[in-house]
Amino acid sequence: MMKMRLISALVAGVSLAGCAAVGPDFKAPAAPAVATYNAQAAKQTTAAAQERLGAAQNFVAGQLVPDAWWQTFHSAKLDALVNDALTASPSLAAAQATLRQAQQTYAAQAGATRYPVVSAKLGAQRQKSNNSGIGIAGGERIYDLYNAGVNVTYNLDLFGGNQRNLEAYAAQADYQRYQMQGARLTLAANVVTTAMLQAQYHAQIVATETVIAAQQRQLDIAQKRYQMGAIAQGDVLSLQTLVAQTRATLPALQTRWAQTQTLLAVLVGKAPAEAQLPQFIMADFNLPTELPVVVPSELVRQRPDILASESLFHAASAQYGVAIASAYPQINLSANLGSQALAASSLFGAGSIVWGLASQLVQPLFNGGLKSGIKASEAAFDAAAANYRVTVLQAFRNVADVLQVLESDAQTLQAQSSANQSAQAALSLVQQQFKLGSVSYLQLLTAEQQAQQTQITLVAAQAQRLTDTVALYQAMGGGWQNDMSTTVAAK
Repeated sequence: MMKMRLISALVAGVSLAGCAAVGPDFKAPAAPAVATYNAQAAKQTTAAAQERLGAAQNFVAGQLVPDAWWQTFHSAKLDALVNDALTASPSLAAAQATLRQAQQTYAAQAGATRYPVVSAKLGAQRQKSNNSGIGIAGGERIYDLYNAGVNVTYNLDLFGGNQRNLEAYAAQADYQRYQMQGARLTLAANVVTTAMLQAQYHAQIVATETVIAAQQRQLDIAQKRYQMGAIAQGDVLSLQTLVAQTRATLPALQTRWAQTQTLLAVLVGKAPAEAQLPQFIMADFNLPTELPVVVPSELVRQRPDILASESLFHAASAQYGVAIASAYPQINLSANLGSQALAASSLFGAGSIVWGLASQLVQPLFNGGLKSGIKASEAAFDAAAANYRVTVLQAFRNVADVLQVLESDAQTLQAQSSANQSAQAALSLVQQQFKLGSVSYLQLLTAEQQAQQTQITLVAAQAQRLTDTVALYQAMGGGWQNDMSTTVAAK
């Protein structure tokens, strides 16, 4: 009967806990009331160019970014490489481990906060007592004492301090969750962008080598003409300078290409010397014709960096509540039930039962730093709110810039495509004239050089449009949120 009374008393105390939580109840900030990212509405399509990787791109408002957005470039080699990176990248593994740590920390705190602490003890000791005293015959007694018991303690969270503290741990776990998703998005974007840059450098190396070969042939002809006295030495020297200047651009391109290979190796979690990676060319990529553009009111629920900042805002709100609760009374309950006996055989007998029930009320009367601590938590709450607004504004700026760059890329690519078509048409005309003998070989070589130089700038424009398309997917937050579960704080 006594045992049931103790348990009933403790359960009643626990049921009272958490009835009220002081401090602000966090609510997700309202989405900004803006309809577009720029002062002027974004165009529905980017400019089109009659060239591969120059097709028109349609902006589809409200469309979700696919989870595996890199597959929209239709490159099997790229898909395999990104999957390898997401599986083996040590940086992503570190982010995932940090998330697990935050989740387990929250679980540990939840167990300690929501449930009483129950401990059991069993002991035995030998004692010696001296019965001598004034007026009493002296004597000694040695005996054994056995004890066993169960102790239960619980903090009665009447004003929600523990609840707010647990809420802060949950928000921290959510923060690490969004950090991990941000790391995943960044990793995929880095792999895709690096592969595209490698393809750009490869195409530019091939075009530069072609230009160097044409210039060298032109120089050989000029040297022969100089030996025959047909041209001045200054003409030969000018051509030698041109060949040397063009050759000087080749090592830098080769170095950049090699650096993309080593970077890809690191991104997939391998040492550059042991990595067996595919090599990309421009033909490996197709430009997506439809680009998802999440409206501003939805972007705040899509981007991991915004959601991470919101989680820190939530944690600061909860910590503010913890600081306020510290000024209210704290009630601690404890109960113990056990037995003591002089013989182990009678340890659990009816006459050996001992019990205790205690409560303790602690009310701060004077604490010189308590008020300042509350104000400090309030300031941290205000700072987190301001930082959240900064993150949202920076995200909107990021999207606006990418949309503008994509439009500029399309116009640049259209102009470069037109220039390339003109250069190729001019080369074809000179080739026909050369066959008829109406132009010299030097004129033919000059036309070839112009065509190759135009090709180099065209490749750069194509690659820029590809990488800026990747930037748009990243600015839209990727597609990770399409299949994510409820946050820890919501649970």
